[in-house]
Amino acid sequence: MLRALIALTLCIGLVACGQSRLNPLNWFGGDREERITVEDTGRPADPRPLVGEITSLTIEQTTSGAILTATALAERQGYWQTDLVEVSRADGEIVYEFRAAPPAAASTAGPAPTRSLVAAVALGRGDLEGLRSVTVIGRENRRSVSR
Repeated sequence: MLRALIALTLCIGLVACGQSRLNPLNWFGGDREERITVEDTGRPADPRPLVGEITSLTIEQTTSGAILTATALAERQGYWQTDLVEVSRADGEIVYEFRAAPPAAASTAGPAPTRSLVAAVALGRGDLEGLRSVTVIGRENRRSVSR
């Protein structure tokens, strides 16, 4: 009984650490934005264009690793087949491009909520080992989260 009480006290203590690196719920902090302009030449293996702007980026811990979720804002309605395409993985950083297929026919711009796109990718424990930063690139900006 005493061991269970001590373990429970330690778990509550770690979660109460707030923004501390000891808190397992904060292993990846809030996202940071950097404004850029990317010339999208299209990748030969993936002809879908980059989305306009990355609006949010989160990493949520799971029992098997983590889920990286990116939200973007397209120029107009109708974009589909969203995906986070891995560009590079080196020195504890993974870089993704947020790509989506444009609508087949002309469409209206519409309000922002109707142009919102979401893409996610699962990161296994092996992917998280030694990982310090994850970056997602759009045409107008890039967002990153780091430990």
